[in-house]
Amino acid sequence: MKFVDEAWIKVIAGDGGSGCVSFRREKYIPRGGPDGGDGGDGGSVYLIADHGLNTLSDFRQQRRYAAERGQNGMGRNSSGRKGADVAIAVPVGTVAKDRHTDEIIADLVRPGQRICVARGGFHGLGNTRFKSSVNRAPRKATPGTRGEMRELQLELRLLADVGLIGFPNAGKSTLIRAVSAAKPKVADYPFTTLQPSLGVVRAAGGQTFVMADIPGLIRGAADGAGLGIRFLKHVARTRLLLHLVDIAPAASEPTPEAACKALIGELAQYDQALMRYERWLVLTKCDLLDHDARQARRAALLHDTGWQGPVYEVSAITGAGLAPLMQAVAHHLAAQPSAPADAPADDDSAERAPPPVYDPLSR
Repeated sequence: MKFVDEAWIKVIAGDGGSGCVSFRREKYIPRGGPDGGDGGDGGSVYLIADHGLNTLSDFRQQRRYAAERGQNGMGRNSSGRKGADVAIAVPVGTVAKDRHTDEIIADLVRPGQRICVARGGFHGLGNTRFKSSVNRAPRKATPGTRGEMRELQLELRLLADVGLIGFPNAGKSTLIRAVSAAKPKVADYPFTTLQPSLGVVRAAGGQTFVMADIPGLIRGAADGAGLGIRFLKHVARTRLLLHLVDIAPAASEPTPEAACKALIGELAQYDQALMRYERWLVLTKCDLLDHDARQARRAALLHDTGWQGPVYEVSAITGAGLAPLMQAVAHHLAAQPSAPADAPADDDSAERAPPPVYDPLSR
């Protein structure tokens, strides 16, 4: 299945049923009085985080989801039936925004999390509600209110512990293939990775974490150039960013110093909040240089960029340096909170019985 991380849908909650104007008519009971019942509430639309889904591709075919209208009230003080809710399953990590205002409506970060994105209309009141000592035969009833209707922009932000970022040919895909069971495409040309890949890494001692390979950035990515900008939103979920820099680039490629500076600049321009994340520098393809040349380039890189964080040297081809890096990552993550920061609380109606499986409704 093709990976799709953006889609839009239209959600329509059901209208509330109208109240009824009715009077009791029974033999031997004169002046029976009003007995019109209330209408039923309209059905609501919910998003539910499903751990079994990993793409938004289903929403490319179906974009309209409508809940059921509440039933109108009836005589004999009979209230109308509530409209059926609609539950829409989305992958864990989905953010739903109002398509026109960019307001975040829902952020589903936990499996089973259930949030209402379109509230059903309130029921109308029957004429029994308006009976009083001075109005014994009210002929007034109210209609139900309209249900909410929204167009939602859905964005899937992968839930990973570690994000790999770097320019094309920095060795991101090769590294994740070497340390996990993920099998992203690897080739000797740039832009081989066209969509994010997730891999589960098992470090020494049995500790595991999820690593995400983000498509390569290019200069000007923060302004919309290339593919990487489209996927930078995925790194917002991570707890650690690994900057991968090729220590032995080809003559036609930028120097390690230039690549590192450009990468930091693109991240800062895209979102200043990313600069506050824990970030480590990983120098890749170290097997292509001897020890002295490698140390000389490392010293020049650190001096020129002023990098203050941890630095690791690895070779995904030979495996050199991978085990110490993965062990350090595991130890760092073990000391950090596992839940995403500022995770939203569940919807207040999460304890209700789950709504039925969606069945297309005409409206």
